[in-house]
Amino acid sequence: MSVSQVSLFNEHSRIVQALYYNESLSSTDISVFIGKSIPHTIKVLNELVKDGCIELRGYASSSGGRRPMKYSLVADDHFIISVAMSQFNMRIAALDMNNRFINEGTEHYFDIHHLQADELIHYINTFIQEAGLNKNNVLGVGITMPGFIDPDKGINYSFLEIPNQSLVEYMQQNIGLPVFIENDSTAIALGEQKFGVARQQNDALIVNLGWGIGLGMIVDGKIFRGHSGLAGEFSHIPIVKNGKLCLCGKHGCLETESSLIAIAAKANAEIEQGQTSSLVKYEQIDADAIIKEAIKGDTLSVKLISEAAYTVGQGIAILIHILNPAVIVLSGKASVVGRLWLSPIQQAINEHCIPRLAHGTELLISDLNDKAQLIGGAVLVVENIGEPLSKKLNELKKEVSI
Repeated sequence: MSVSQVSLFNEHSRIVQALYYNESLSSTDISVFIGKSIPHTIKVLNELVKDGCIELRGYASSSGGRRPMKYSLVADDHFIISVAMSQFNMRIAALDMNNRFINEGTEHYFDIHHLQADELIHYINTFIQEAGLNKNNVLGVGITMPGFIDPDKGINYSFLEIPNQSLVEYMQQNIGLPVFIENDSTAIALGEQKFGVARQQNDALIVNLGWGIGLGMIVDGKIFRGHSGLAGEFSHIPIVKNGKLCLCGKHGCLETESSLIAIAAKANAEIEQGQTSSLVKYEQIDADAIIKEAIKGDTLSVKLISEAAYTVGQGIAILIHILNPAVIVLSGKASVVGRLWLSPIQQAINEHCIPRLAHGTELLISDLNDKAQLIGGAVLVVENIGEPLSKKLNELKKEVSI
């Protein structure tokens, strides 16, 4: 990708974002999205077509009169690297400018408490090389991970600490590409907002059913991060009196009862006590095994997920009272068994929530499932096209010239 094309992307970021989120649009649709007149919009679109940034995509439907031309980003001229991390694994994928995965991606396993930044850099550089991608054609890298993250400072206060330097600065220097980081649950909310079932919603809560129980919030059409960017620690509300110590150092957090880690621990304990279950055939009973057997109808797996879901529902009832969302979306790794979560969560909401509030909130299952975080990582990069991306590219140029 030429320097001039990058400059055009940054100069006309709103048009790029409009087309990325919608794949193809008419000039009228784009003018509404960017808040500019149609003549101005058409003039810019023609320039971008001439420079090879966007292409014509046939005619839009019309109820009468001349049908408008549709425009689309040139899909395979630019790519985005998305890195979706959890406590125990990471997935790396490349997406084109139509938000399509260009390959199956790669997966690596680890304990994030022991992961070093240099290992993460190695995984990303190896992926880019093996995928045959030219870094000149990569807009940026979106890394989404657990932890207390300040996206503006490029710091994860929980993991991957770099002495005397931000994580993002260190990553950029060693990858040679613009890098953006975000909390995993916030990234999932980004993915659901732009491409999932929360797409048309101004007020939605996205519950990340994973190793923890994360939360991403869409308030008044925007991602809500809170005063310090740390909002959404749903896992750590003290909702159960089980006396269990949470990883955060507190007792009785939602995570100690309803996370995939807690469900797996309960499953192993039940099997050790002689409980009949198809899980006994697994050498290691982990979350993947429980999800797989739950889908097949294993009684123990279904029971454990249902019990966890009811507790999550108690927490969601609290959120409904505070935020009054239009929808709550169940997303993340464990949402692939969404139907098993729905009934117990709804039961808890009915029991613990004021009916008028409960009836005004719809409970939905993600159709992005375990891809939501990877898509959110790509959206993270697209959201930063413009001044933030331009600033990072200038920083990289300075480092090369030194």
